[in-house]
This record gives sequence, C-alpha cells and structure tokens, in this order.
Amino acid sequence: MENDKNKQVDRGDLKQNLSEKFVWAIAYGSCIGWGAFILPGDWIGQSGPIAASIGIVIGALLMILIAVSYGALVEKFPVSGGAFAFSFLSFGRYVSFFSSWFLTFGYVCVVALNATAFSLLIKFLLPNVLNNGKLYTVAGWDVYITEIIIATILLLVFMFVAIRGASVSGSLQYYFCVAMVVVVLLIFFGSFFGNNFALDNLQPLANPEQGWFISIITIVSIAPWAYVGFDNIPQTAEEFNFAPNKTFKLIVYSLLAASMTYVVMLLYTGWLSTNQKSLNGQLWLTGAETQSAFGYVGLAVLAIAIMMGIFTGLNGFLMSASRLLFSMGRSGIMPSVFSRIHSKYKTPYVAIIFLVGVSLIAPWLGRTALTWIVDMSSTGVSVAYFVTCLSATKLFSYNKQSNTYAPIYKTFGIIGSVVSFIFLCLLLIPGTPASLSLPSYIALGVWLVLGLVFFAIRYPKLIKMDNDELSRLILNRSEDEVESMVEEPANHKS
Repeated sequence: MENDKNKQVDRGDLKQNLSEKFVWAIAYGSCIGWGAFILPGDWIGQSGPIAASIGIVIGALLMILIAVSYGALVEKFPVSGGAFAFSFLSFGRYVSFFSSWFLTFGYVCVVALNATAFSLLIKFLLPNVLNNGKLYTVAGWDVYITEIIIATILLLVFMFVAIRGASVSGSLQYYFCVAMVVVVLLIFFGSFFGNNFALDNLQPLANPEQGWFISIITIVSIAPWAYVGFDNIPQTAEEFNFAPNKTFKLIVYSLLAASMTYVVMLLYTGWLSTNQKSLNGQLWLTGAETQSAFGYVGLAVLAIAIMMGIFTGLNGFLMSASRLLFSMGRSGIMPSVFSRIHSKYKTPYVAIIFLVGVSLIAPWLGRTALTWIVDMSSTGVSVAYFVTCLSATKLFSYNKQSNTYAPIYKTFGIIGSVVSFIFLCLLLIPGTPASLSLPSYIALGVWLVLGLVFFAIRYPKLIKMDNDELSRLILNRSEDEVESMVEEPANHKS
C-alpha cells in the first residue's frame, strides 16, 4: 500500500522555471544574508579589519574547493534535494538520513536568524517603538513582544512568497540582490567622503594579542557559516531551465561576489571607525559608524542593504530547505506528507509551512540563545559538505575504463573532504579558534538525540524500502541504471 502511495508521486511536478540569473541570486543572496552588514564590528574586534578580510577571502577559496564536488554531482544528477540525493547514492539511506537531518537544521537556523536580525535592525532604527512590551530575559537578552510580532509577520510573508512558486521567489531574489549590490557600492564609494574616513583607522590590522595567523584562522573557521547558501543551488536543481553543467560556474560567481561584499563591508566599517571608540561597546558598529559619518540618511541607505540581505537569506533558504524536505518526503525517508505539491503553484507547500512553523519558535528565544544554535548549525552544514565531498570521491574514478572517469573531480572530492573535515575539527575540538561554546554543544547534542529518536521511529519503514523504488524516487533512475553509471570495470581493483 505504501509503495503504491509513493508511486503516485509525480517526480516531474516541480516546474522548471529557474533561470541562471535567478539561481545565481539564490546562492549569492543566501550567502550574504544579514551577516555582511551586522557582523563586521564583531570580526574587527576579534581579528582586525585586514586579517578578517584575508580570512574571509581564504574561506571563499576553500569553499570553492568544496563547491567543485557539488557542481560535478549536480551535472550528473540534477535532482531536487541535491545533498540528500548525493549522500544516498554513495552511502545509502541511513547516512543520507543523518547528513540531511543536520543540513535541514542548519538551514532552519539561518531562516530563523534572518527573521530575528530584522527585529534587531528595527530595534536599532526605532528603539522607542520596539522597547515596549518586555516579556522576559533569556541569557541576558531582553525579549519584547514587539520583536516577536515583527519577526513572525516577516516569516509569514515569505512563507506565502515561497508557496507562490520558484519563479516568483527567483525573480524577487534577483531584484533584492541587484538592490543590495547597488547600495553596497554606493556606501563603499561614499565612505571616502565620510566625516571619519581615514586609512589609519584600520590599525591594528590584525589582533595584536593573537598575531596574524590566529587572527586569520579565527575568521577562516567561520567560512562554513559565512558562505552557507552556495549549496542552495543543488537543492533546486530539478527546477533549472538551463543545462546542469553550468552549476559550478554559478556557484563560483556567487562565492566570489559574496566574499567581495564581506570584504567591502569590513573595510568600510574599519576605516570609518575611530580608534577611541570601544568596539565592544557598540551593539552594531557598522550602523553606529554609518550614522556618525552620514547621519540618518546614510543609516537609511544601509538599512535598505540589510533588508535586502535579510530578504534574500529568508527567501533562498526557505526555497532550498523545503526542496530538501520535499526530496526526503518523496522518498519516504521523511514522512511522505512533506512531498505534497500545491495543486496550483506546484511547490512543496507542506514542507514550506513546516519550516516556517519551526522558525516561528526562534523569536521567543532571544538573540543570545539563538547565536548558540547558529554556531551549532555551522556543524550541521559542515557535516553535509563533508559527506557531499566524500560522495564525489567515491563516485568519480581515476580508472579510464570506468563510466565515471573524472580524475579532476575525484581529486577535488578528496581535497574538499579534507577541507570540510578540518572545518568540522575547528568547530568540534575544544580550544580551537572556532570551537563551539558549551550551550552550542548542548544544542547539538539535543538535535542529535532528536534525530536518533526520529530515526528509530522511521527505521521499520526504512528497512523495508525497495532499493529500486528509492532510486527512482530520489535519483529519477532505476537501481540498474544507477549501478551501470557508477560501476567500475571488473578488471579494476579498488
């Protein structure tokens, strides 16, 4: 009966209406989010403006090494929920369940944080309006009902946009990105004429207590979080209206554009900062310096950039996380309700509503508690990067007689696996520059336990699933087709 139900799912139900520029905008906008405008002050305080900028660029280059595997796998398997499909193909249903479990959580965290960042922005711009209706304090952060209402409305608006269809989301994403780039360039070149502009303000270039190496590594280690979003592209691959072999190019363009945006905002914040001003004393240094240099007009322009960043983050991650859940629901690895498609708009509306429902909890937690979860979500994303690169390493071959002969892709798969493993170590080993705080370890543990409980519930169903049916549902190919694609010649000894 269950098999019949699964076979009724029409794999071609998702519309192919995402153009190249829309897909680039999904990746770039998701990478940037709010972080490029809110966090430069924190990074300068940690590492100094130049060391932080170098760390950000190195991080982007390391992400490109990981991205090669994504591009190669999408070219070969352009299906929705890419990361889930690749891990299933290489390691089977159980590994793919856990890697996707962590990735979904990473995406949900980003959606939630973007919504609360919007409240933070409004709080900075209109403190008198938002500092009303205090409910309680969580880990030193006062939670106000007004913040919760604003974040909730924003999430619900983007839920309706995501349900309306990929072409609507993609178009909006593109225009948001264009507006963001225009504003970033405007404030960057405008900063040369600001009251406080001085290259001397960039001193110290690196954190004098840590030295250059640790200052740079501290920022490099946040790359999985800073650039999470380029991997949104594979999740929507089934909706491309262009050749999948263009995927890698789009990923690289999005990562380079994102790293330039981060660097521009770091330099902008750095050379407008006066040395006397305490970095830690400002809730939002970039905003404070913009206001000091250009008054409220400058602040309003910056606010537009942040809003665009928040909107692109929300929109991009809702799209990709819903496709990931849809793909897992379609296969039966997650409850099949997630595979339901809207009759009119052809979008996975149940998955979208579920993700927004989970994200609506976040504004009630307060910002401090949320940063713990975000730190932990970097781990989830790094796990997905690691498994995807291992998949490429396993699937591509050095053997010329093999159907999957691709020595470059295999080499980059190995390099990407090493890079993503190092990122995982930096996050999980105590004492490293990016090691998680104790609350983040606790949050990670809770999510892992939830995953194990859910896995135990699903296990009786998972074990009964037919491999051929799973292959058809996840990869749109029969088990025999998949085996012939990745089969090594008999004379080749691995």
